[in-house]
Amino acid sequence: MSQITPSHIAPSRITASPIISVSGLTKTYASGFQALKSVDLDIRKGEIFALLGPNGAGKTTLISIICGLVNPTTGAVQADGHDIVTDYRAARAAIGLVPQELTTDAFETVRATVGFSRGLFGKRKDAGLVEQVLKDLSLWDKRDSQIRTLSGGMKRRVMIAKALAHEPRILFLDEPTAGVDVELRQDMWQLVRRLRDNGVTIILTTHYIEEAEEMADRVGVISKGEIILVEDKVELMRKLGRKQLTLTLQAPLAELPPTLSSFDLALSGDGEELTYTYDTKAERTGITTLLQALSEAGIRFSDLRTSQSSLEDIFVSLVRDRP
Repeated sequence: MSQITPSHIAPSRITASPIISVSGLTKTYASGFQALKSVDLDIRKGEIFALLGPNGAGKTTLISIICGLVNPTTGAVQADGHDIVTDYRAARAAIGLVPQELTTDAFETVRATVGFSRGLFGKRKDAGLVEQVLKDLSLWDKRDSQIRTLSGGMKRRVMIAKALAHEPRILFLDEPTAGVDVELRQDMWQLVRRLRDNGVTIILTTHYIEEAEEMADRVGVISKGEIILVEDKVELMRKLGRKQLTLTLQAPLAELPPTLSSFDLALSGDGEELTYTYDTKAERTGITTLLQALSEAGIRFSDLRTSQSSLEDIFVSLVRDRP
């Protein structure tokens, strides 16, 4: 189905060789504000890379420099083997950008604006490719509608169609599902996976942590202009994730007995649940010792369950712990 990907790219797995390479990148604005501080980052061909960070962390500046919209102060960036400064045209042609803001001609039709976007990159007219892009984004029925008549979600799809019109190898999605309903968000996730499966590298910035958790192969966290972590998502969850064991008590407790003070325990407000947090990296979880201590203290429970910390928990703790 997914012919919206570049015709010269065959489906492939993620490769170790980077399609984007950032080295020593800094950006200091005229006001003296340093938005980026010596950023080094490689993004692998064929992966979905989620870039997370709080507002003002430097996400937009980093993307804007890679896409050639903002000049770096120092450092170098290569996109698909092309330097973004000395070989700007070739580098930019490899990149599709879907900005957060919905900016397009309100009185233009969907088909015309997507076709025009292709022409901006010097590509020959290709009605068949434009048709396929619109069909894969569920926009074909709206092809002759003016942009101003579309819903916010449909306008977002048009922005993606414009970014794909020149068959880029790299696609930046800056908050692609902001303000989009849940159903449309799921549709976009499926589209992103299809693109990735056909060789397009996706760089995603999002405030929806579950979006990164659902889709990303790797996660990068940026804070105060610095990349503080880049890790495979599964490995990140394993290394930094915590698990919790929650015990439903047969009888409520007013307070924890002193004999349990050595355990990382939290008593619920109603005294009916105990939650034990433990490190997944530790050789021993301490659960067996805890259960024995509970028995010796005469505390009985009727049910237990475990839960894993989410990517959001990890992200918040990483940013919070930065000086």
